[in-house]
Amino acid sequence: MDKEALAAFARKIISIPSYSGHEKDVADTIDDKMRELGFDEVRRVRYGSVIGCIHGSQPGPRILMDGHIDTVDVIDRDEWQHDPFGAEVADGKIYGRGASDMKGSVAAMVYAASCFADHGFAGDIYVSCTVHEECFEGVSSREVTKAVHPDFVIIGEATSTTVKIGQRGRAEVVVETEGVSCHSSNPEKGSNAVYAMMSVIDEIRKIVPNEHPLLGKGILELTDIISYPYPGASVVPSLCRATFDRRTLVGETKESVLAAIDEAIARAQAKDPSVKARAYIAKGAADCYTGERIEAERYFPAWITDEGNPFVQKALKGLRDAGIEAPISHFSFCTNGSHFAGEAGIPAIGYGPSLESLAHVRDEYIEIRQLEKAAEGFCCILRELVS
Repeated sequence: MDKEALAAFARKIISIPSYSGHEKDVADTIDDKMRELGFDEVRRVRYGSVIGCIHGSQPGPRILMDGHIDTVDVIDRDEWQHDPFGAEVADGKIYGRGASDMKGSVAAMVYAASCFADHGFAGDIYVSCTVHEECFEGVSSREVTKAVHPDFVIIGEATSTTVKIGQRGRAEVVVETEGVSCHSSNPEKGSNAVYAMMSVIDEIRKIVPNEHPLLGKGILELTDIISYPYPGASVVPSLCRATFDRRTLVGETKESVLAAIDEAIARAQAKDPSVKARAYIAKGAADCYTGERIEAERYFPAWITDEGNPFVQKALKGLRDAGIEAPISHFSFCTNGSHFAGEAGIPAIGYGPSLESLAHVRDEYIEIRQLEKAAEGFCCILRELVS
């Protein structure tokens, strides 16, 4: 593998802004590079994700390496010491938005797959470079699964080149209370939706989320609250809306998450029959660079892949044979694995360069040695899986 070319490609795609919904330029660049490196097939799917494939010389498993090419915004550009899109190299690090999350890993996966372009092997190797992950973890990946039907997925999010076999899920739960608006000088003529929300929140805070031996504690945390009308000068609010971040565990479902909230609402209503409230999973929508509109409920399930799964064991063996330490752990954040493993039930692991803590931070960077190590690791995993 040409390490200088790998670093140059990583710098190239890091230098291209690609906020969610605006990934076209970086997608075009990746498309061109895949063709240059000898991929047998390169295509786009509905929302604009790029999929490259290298076909083996005989039948075998379909192995998918997945990475997203959208990034979060740069909201504090003046406070960066390095240009967010300069892809500057300093002290062995490439700086820029998306360096760790996760264009460095995408570059490593593309180059690792290309090492198999001129060698016979059993199966097919795919690399998916997905869009809109930052807003909708796993939603655009549904189109990738339809196109590829993978047998095993390697999620290239930052793991410091350790191996992740699961993650908590995420649900954005909205609770609304209804009141009756009136002039605040005569509050007795109305019903204040905020007071109703206060009683509901008191009951929601009594919910104790489950725990899991690998994934840890589930979480239910209030993240925002607003009343309507807003601003409410001299007006008793007729509506109050609160949003909760619910980090879920395997075995939990959208229905079970909402059931617990509904029970809390029922307890509040038992104490005060005038409380009117409802709970639901938030929905989101955004435009894609292809002209398509991506829409989904903000519910992304938890997942775990059995460590004893043959694909997992082969991946671990490939890393060990290359002298790469690969302790088992889990992601602390959501990934496209919510679709691949959580929804579609496809065995998956996480393996990629850099630190989880470098995602979304000012002066984000990736160490060039981590980039090279990850590419080596990807090659070793693939060799074991398709040999």
